[in-house]
Amino acid sequence: MSNDMFDKRFGRLAIEKGYIAFEQAYEALVIQVTEELESAKRRPIGEILFEKGYMTTTQVDGVLKSMGLL
Repeated sequence: MSNDMFDKRFGRLAIEKGYIAFEQAYEALVIQVTEELESAKRRPIGEILFEKGYMTTTQVDGVLKSMGLL
């Protein structure tokens, strides 16, 4: 699975579960892309959302479980 597909699905599921708002997902995606352009390294969107305080580790894990990744 590509990182792009993972990130789109993760953000969408987090919104659908009511964990974050669209604006928070968008902000995290902007951060992700900016960091990638500056350092050529891509962080998972869940990590960024957790770091910003928008999601808890339990919520991140819940989304990952929904995706079949945990």
